[in-house]
Amino acid sequence: MRVCAILGASAIFFAAEPALSRESDAQIKQKIIRQSIQGYPGNCPCPYNTDLAGRSCGRRSAYTRPGGYSPKCYESDVSASDVRAYRDVH
Repeated sequence: MRVCAILGASAIFFAAEPALSRESDAQIKQKIIRQSIQGYPGNCPCPYNTDLAGRSCGRRSAYTRPGGYSPKCYESDVSASDVRAYRDVH
């Protein structure tokens, strides 16, 4: 269904249905990684992040420590079921 509004001599069309463009799996994986990192309460969720002093987190990151938080830092950490779940919610 399309809605048409006429303003003066020009017509403006508004699409009532949602856009058909879908995000790629890679784009969704990046969003999931970004959300995972933002949800971490500390300064070193991933090895490639830096701490407050500007040093690389490396082995001190939550990603490399056993137990506790397990942030998703790399695309390989995001499974196909994670991508499907994201699509179902969004």
